[in-house]
Amino acid sequence: MQRIEIAGMSLASTRLWGTEVPILLVDLAVVALAIALALVLHRIGAAIARRIAARSPGSADDVIVTKAYRPTRWIAVALALAAVRSFLHLPDSADRLWTLAAGMAVPLLIGWLAIAMIRAMADVVTLTADITVADNLAARRRRTRSAILTRIAVFVVGFVTICLMLLSIPSIRAVGVTLMASAGIVGLAVGAAAQPALKNLIAGIQMAFTEPIRIDDVVIIDGEWGRIEEIRLTYVVVAIWDERRLVVPVSRFLEQPFENWTRSSSKILGSVFFWLDPTADVPRLRERFERIVRDNPRWDGRALGFQLTDTTSEAIQLRGIMTAADAGLAFDLRCDVREAMLAYIRDEMPEALPRTRAVIDPLTPEKAVPVPMP
Repeated sequence: MQRIEIAGMSLASTRLWGTEVPILLVDLAVVALAIALALVLHRIGAAIARRIAARSPGSADDVIVTKAYRPTRWIAVALALAAVRSFLHLPDSADRLWTLAAGMAVPLLIGWLAIAMIRAMADVVTLTADITVADNLAARRRRTRSAILTRIAVFVVGFVTICLMLLSIPSIRAVGVTLMASAGIVGLAVGAAAQPALKNLIAGIQMAFTEPIRIDDVVIIDGEWGRIEEIRLTYVVVAIWDERRLVVPVSRFLEQPFENWTRSSSKILGSVFFWLDPTADVPRLRERFERIVRDNPRWDGRALGFQLTDTTSEAIQLRGIMTAADAGLAFDLRCDVREAMLAYIRDEMPEALPRTRAVIDPLTPEKAVPVPMP
């Protein structure tokens, strides 16, 4: 090994093909060549993986290949640098810096790849669990569990990754050990300071297994009708029918009552009520009601009925029931039936509309009351 002068600086050099070349330049060339070779091999491997995934019948492997592309590219670069490490001429200070960077990069890349794979599996569940079909109970259950467990897994992997990165730094290694060893104590302290947030976090984990609600469930909460649009670890987003969004803490669904119209099935029974005159021809109305329901394409054919359910001194209450495949169709079916029945009563049976009756006795001389004249 010799030294040469470049721009007034003395650099160590080595003879390469009969020419004195600075060792720093050789090392940079080796590193650049290793990175370039790693990127080329990664691109070739990714192309082969995409071709294999494209030939498979499902789309799950396509999602996994896409999600793994970026983290595996940097893992390939890290492996290439590790392979050429022994060929580099690093001073002690640079060698320590290299070791420190490698100690932080390895857990970071592994954690990145793990999170990418977790999210890829969540995307696969989203693709395979189709909630647009009529009977989507199983699909909604899978999506709900996947969404909650994915967020939990990402949080755990991120926490472990940060701890491992801290453990690779000698000067703050004690911080990483303490962080992992005292996670329970930290949890108690955080719980005391932020009890509502921790309460909702625990409730979110519990919801993944108890499943009081699922994605796309139809619920009525605080008097609002809507669908479960998104379930987070600490809150739930309910899409209201008029395109508003109701953000509800997760603990609300575990501690207070609410209506879930699709808990066991998306099929639902709807009802309409009519207040009519006591003299109304109920069999005739029942026949018309059944004809209207049967002719409506939103009726799923499971059940229908028309009954007199209440009476008062001035009117009777008639209730019609009908079934539909889901809550949205049931709402539209009820509106159609109400409109058609009221039009029929107005045009064909106006005598069925409620009337107020009064008895007026004729005035007789015996009942006449004399009115004094001024």
